[in-house]
Amino acid sequence: MLEIKNLHAELEEDSEVKILRGLDLSIKAGTVHAIMGPNGSGKSTLSYVLSGRGGYKVTAGSATLDGVDLLAMEPEERAAAGLFLAFQYPVEIPGVGNMTFLRTAVNAQRKARGQAEMSAAEFLKAVRVKAKELQIDAEMLKRPVNVGFSGGEKKRNEILQMAMLEPKMCILDETDSGLDVDAMKLVADGVNALRDAGRSFLVITHYQRLLDHIVPDVVHIMSNGRMIRTGGAELALEVERNGYADLKAEVA
Repeated sequence: MLEIKNLHAELEEDSEVKILRGLDLSIKAGTVHAIMGPNGSGKSTLSYVLSGRGGYKVTAGSATLDGVDLLAMEPEERAAAGLFLAFQYPVEIPGVGNMTFLRTAVNAQRKARGQAEMSAAEFLKAVRVKAKELQIDAEMLKRPVNVGFSGGEKKRNEILQMAMLEPKMCILDETDSGLDVDAMKLVADGVNALRDAGRSFLVITHYQRLLDHIVPDVVHIMSNGRMIRTGGAELALEVERNGYADLKAEVA
């Protein structure tokens, strides 16, 4: 589904800052991959480059989704193609109602894919079902996007967006950041409910504890802009016990 080959990227405003340095990654449909690594290894930059966030320049390599060149698309085209990014720090959007935002996003993507737009009644029914599954209070849906939300509420709202948009490639950028145990489990339950044979996940995290709830098929360790080790879920436990020093020394 997602194929990344020899990807190099740097800061757009400073070409001396090289972040991704020949990164390779292959994610098959229906699988969950986790990326762990020390601060500054390029994990979040990878998610930004794939989603089309400004400020980064790709200097070499390729990234395709179902064989289509992601890097040639605008951010909204990548979203319509089925890519979704859940942010580490979801932004607040004062003045924009949560329901209005969701319905506009859903119908924009349906239109881009040649599907009929959802009526107000259809959308309301669907969003209430998804919100209940994520334990999102009806009052949250009436408020401006993320305004006044707790950290856990913001992350659950991101998962609600993902559930409504139904992407095929979901990237979670440190979704566990700032969450207590109960909130993490709710978010993980929402992710697990969306796992199926046609949808893949790339979970970026610092902590093995999230992977107790979202069990990955593959774990990658990233350092200095590239993958330095790939293994099963047991690799995350090894990092939890020993840290990254030994793994980094192996490729130094």
